[in-house]
Amino acid sequence: MPVILGIESSCDETAAALVKNGKLLANIVAGQEVHRQWGGVIPELASRAHQQHIVPVIDQTLKESKILPSEIDAVAFTRGPGLLGSLLVGTSFAKAFALALGKPLIEVNHMQAHILAHFIRKTEDGSGKTEPSFPFLCLTVSGGHTQLVRAEDPYTFRVLGETIDDAAGEAFDKTAKILGLPYPGGPLIDKNAVNGNADAFHFPEANIPGLNYSFSGLKTSVMYFVRDELKKDEKFLEKRMNDICASVQFTIIKTLLHKLEKAADAEGIKSIGLAGGVSANSGLRTALTVLGKKKNWNTFIPPFEYCTDNAAMIAMAGHFKFLKGEFADQSVSPLPRYHL
Repeated sequence: MPVILGIESSCDETAAALVKNGKLLANIVAGQEVHRQWGGVIPELASRAHQQHIVPVIDQTLKESKILPSEIDAVAFTRGPGLLGSLLVGTSFAKAFALALGKPLIEVNHMQAHILAHFIRKTEDGSGKTEPSFPFLCLTVSGGHTQLVRAEDPYTFRVLGETIDDAAGEAFDKTAKILGLPYPGGPLIDKNAVNGNADAFHFPEANIPGLNYSFSGLKTSVMYFVRDELKKDEKFLEKRMNDICASVQFTIIKTLLHKLEKAADAEGIKSIGLAGGVSANSGLRTALTVLGKKKNWNTFIPPFEYCTDNAAMIAMAGHFKFLKGEFADQSVSPLPRYHL
């Protein structure tokens, strides 16, 4: 019954979680409000905030789980991808903590962990929870990554397609900035889109060969569209904000699901998962559910708290690696560009 401590510090959330025999005992996340005034994550400020938060977050996780440090069997941490300064804080703490306890280290790929978030459970036998069976296809969508991944088992992943420029989450946030919405703008696009008409405006869907994505053109299209409309009516954004958000969101979702459907057909897979921060988007969750019923897929979407960056997914990935005996040593260092 391994007890795994997971530590996440890839961007602007400092998080820790404890998993015992695959059961989640505690999952604590500390955000960083300092970035709101700058309209985006400032790497240096993020790393400083991680230094301030990591000890209290670990302490709260241990108290909530009622686990003593001596009972921990291994320390799992996010090695990458992510911001170097942020990763350094989590990696350094994990190495020191594991060394002090005399416990092994487990390095985790952040994107792999997002996929394995589907297996986080609050009971040891997984009762009351459904999870995908291997192999399954996962659309992983976040602020920094957009990937179509075939998961063969908890250790083997094959990237079928990915963005060649901006990620879908980045497209949401940059569109929000163009529209004058505060950071983080992605959730506000989703909120406004609920009351908008998705057919009000039409934006281009990038025609990229194969299963790769591109969202930089959409961002540029929105920028010029807003510029031209404001010349005609300076109150255009105020009047049509909901419709713009709905139309942009519709385009992003259509692009994502078009390639997902193509990949599922090519791979002959009916088990489909959604993961990453953007999987918290209500429009995307609904659209995938609808498409899944149409295609007779078995679709799986993690609860909201396991979509955005968290340590429960790191601990869960660590649990699988512990069972296989995949450990790191004290020479391990962060990998900001850590490919699957």
